[in-house]
Amino acid sequence: MDKLTKEQRHRCMSAIKGRNTKPEILVRKFLFSRGFRYRLNHPHLPGHPDLVLRKYRTVIFVNGCFWHGHENCKYFRLPKTNIDFWSNKIKRNKERDKKEQCQLAAMGWHCITIWECQLKPKVRIQTLESLAYTLNHIFLEDRKIKTYELSDTDSTLVAAEPEVTYGRNKQQ
Repeated sequence: MDKLTKEQRHRCMSAIKGRNTKPEILVRKFLFSRGFRYRLNHPHLPGHPDLVLRKYRTVIFVNGCFWHGHENCKYFRLPKTNIDFWSNKIKRNKERDKKEQCQLAAMGWHCITIWECQLKPKVRIQTLESLAYTLNHIFLEDRKIKTYELSDTDSTLVAAEPEVTYGRNKQQ
């Protein structure tokens, strides 16, 4: 049984924020301190991702373990009351998350999900360092310089421009 009345429980649950949560602010402060710049809750992208890094073509979702049904997580546990409502709600949330990430991937965006449990003090630094590494890796992969091999028949190459010197300090 719930220790709170129905009205008290409603008031507590409705006070839970969807934006500017503590886990989200942790990620934002870390990324900003490392030089990553982002937009918050972009209105034109499916799912209004928590963070949008356009330069990296990446969106980041910072999910609460309870609200998004994090599998095999000690912080995700269905309430003992109103089980049908909560299981259906969390199931819909998971389906919606999957659909939005598929839409974003089809649009060419990289999707990263950070779970609330990954930002607990014991594993926070490792998670955030992994995030920075992943973003830098995505940036380098997307901008990889393609090298082209010359065939044997292409022996007529353009020579470099002749050296031009300006000013008084000519070196001979």
